[in-house]
Amino acid sequence: MIAGAVGMLRVGIELAEPLSFSVTERLLLMALIAASLGVFAWRSWPIASNILHSKKDADFSLRPVGRRAWKFFWEVLCQSKVIRQRPLPGLAHAFVFWGFLAFALVTLNHLAVGFGHGFLQYSGSFGPFYVGFAGIWAVLVAVSISGLFVRRFVVRPKWLGKRVSVESGVIAGLIFVLMVSYLAALFVGDKGFAARGLWWVHTLSLLVFLPLIPRTKHLHLLLSPLTVFLKRPQFSQIPKLEGDEDFGLFAGRDVTQIIALQAYSCVECGRCAEHCPATTTGKVLNPKKIVLEMRSYLNTAGPGSEEPLLDRPGSAMSMEAAFECTTCGACEFQCPVGVQHLSILIGLRRGAVNTGAWEDRYGTKLFLALEKQGNALGMSSIERDKFIAKQEFPIFDGSQEYCLWLGCMGSYDPKGREIVSDFARVMQALGVQFGVLKKEKCTGDPARRLGNDLLFGDLAAQGLKTFAAAKVTKIVTICPHCVRTIATDWLEYGVAPEIEHHSDFMARHAHLLPKQDGGSIVYHDPCYLGRYRDVYDEPRAVVAAAGELVEAERHHERSFCCGAGGGQAFLGEESGERVSHVRAKELIATGAQTIGTACPFCNSMFRDALGAVGGENPPQLLDIAQLVARGLAPRALSSDAEEKSG
Repeated sequence: MIAGAVGMLRVGIELAEPLSFSVTERLLLMALIAASLGVFAWRSWPIASNILHSKKDADFSLRPVGRRAWKFFWEVLCQSKVIRQRPLPGLAHAFVFWGFLAFALVTLNHLAVGFGHGFLQYSGSFGPFYVGFAGIWAVLVAVSISGLFVRRFVVRPKWLGKRVSVESGVIAGLIFVLMVSYLAALFVGDKGFAARGLWWVHTLSLLVFLPLIPRTKHLHLLLSPLTVFLKRPQFSQIPKLEGDEDFGLFAGRDVTQIIALQAYSCVECGRCAEHCPATTTGKVLNPKKIVLEMRSYLNTAGPGSEEPLLDRPGSAMSMEAAFECTTCGACEFQCPVGVQHLSILIGLRRGAVNTGAWEDRYGTKLFLALEKQGNALGMSSIERDKFIAKQEFPIFDGSQEYCLWLGCMGSYDPKGREIVSDFARVMQALGVQFGVLKKEKCTGDPARRLGNDLLFGDLAAQGLKTFAAAKVTKIVTICPHCVRTIATDWLEYGVAPEIEHHSDFMARHAHLLPKQDGGSIVYHDPCYLGRYRDVYDEPRAVVAAAGELVEAERHHERSFCCGAGGGQAFLGEESGERVSHVRAKELIATGAQTIGTACPFCNSMFRDALGAVGGENPPQLLDIAQLVARGLAPRALSSDAEEKSG
């Protein structure tokens, strides 16, 4: 059917004669084009100026160019994120985008016709074919933009927000008129008053459309391809502070060019807010509003302003909002236009903490515990020594293959100790030689996420010295937060030994693990293991060996946070509904007999949540190491493992 329609369009086009315009009409067209471009430039310059006059990103590099090019191809040209996370409206957006790409050549030809130099319709075979090909896209774009208009202005999902942009509605209408006028012109042909009228309707729609773009969400059409290409290459990458005078995002003078570019690229789709654990549980933080307020600040105060970013009257960028973030990364992962919310939110925290503006008794207590005791729980290292002695853990002396990093939770939290003890049993059963450090200090993860760079730097430097002195070459740990911090965040201070999460370790040995019929197990994806490291299959392989794997409604990259990250586990009671309660209810709703975790923080949060929302018979809560350990018996593994251990 489509091929036939294209064929009919080609025949009609080939038989038509070109439109002819008078000198007066051509002069009018030139004036209108100049006016459209002039208004567009006039409305765009303040935005471009704010971006260009923002602080340069000192640590920015285009490398790796290949990776950036692939991201551009996959996320911009293929619209992968747009479609994957919201398939139906995402596909509609993709059709509009692809249609505009298809129409680029047609638009040039259309304006050229006005000056008597049309180059598509009337020569060769490619021109007529392409005009018909664009007609198919015109249908797809017209249908898609109509659906998107209804969704935004009639259905209005709550994540789009209450603000209704009249200009955005006008632009949607103009896109529809552009497509319909093009289709009508194809069937009317190039003769008579109707053809001339349709040409002018299409032209005027195009020339009105252009200057409206800069002050609406449709600015992302121009900026988001650049934003996606230039965004920091790593997920949740925290920029390095430059010099003694760099405290993070405190005032307009601290806003960098990348942050400014991302703020103006926001399409206001609300995907970040829809998946934010703080927003969805009734807290003040809304990541979309943070980005839009950053844009508003730049428009009013300007990039060089000394006015503080946080707690401006009526602003969503409040101290309370900034410190409600769990750093789960759902916002950044979902964003289809390259906005990296976490570097902004952690930057705001840095600005508040490093300048002394943030005053929180729980935060102060946490920082003091890290400084004096070297762990986030504020316990004496003697307690860790007693635990190691009781479990008879060997001390790492350089001869063992692995250094088993306990972390704060594995050293001091009762449940964390159970997890690390069971994982040690698994390693022993596999015949893997390991030892623990005689002394450990926190990696600095909560200090890093809460913005205390001085404290984090001290802990990172001490940790690197400890590893070097002990001649550690390979580390394994039960905590994905420790993996991320040591492997990535410590790079500002030096290169740490190779580190892996226990899910990677056990998945690699899955063929040696005991097969169990442990009933149904729903696995919860930890944010710092899933979105941060893209580890999803490995822990599931471990769970599958221990029982029947069940998936929660939200899983893999769409998994919902437990509420512990970003230092939240140490900042006291939450406002609104507790994040851990919401997630626990989702896991319970699967009907699984056991909840499997792969992070001691998740385990701690769910332990409390199940006591509140689990009912009389809540599911059993076990780490994946405990799932394996419950199937262990003396010499219960395969002969390969026995030979290795012998």
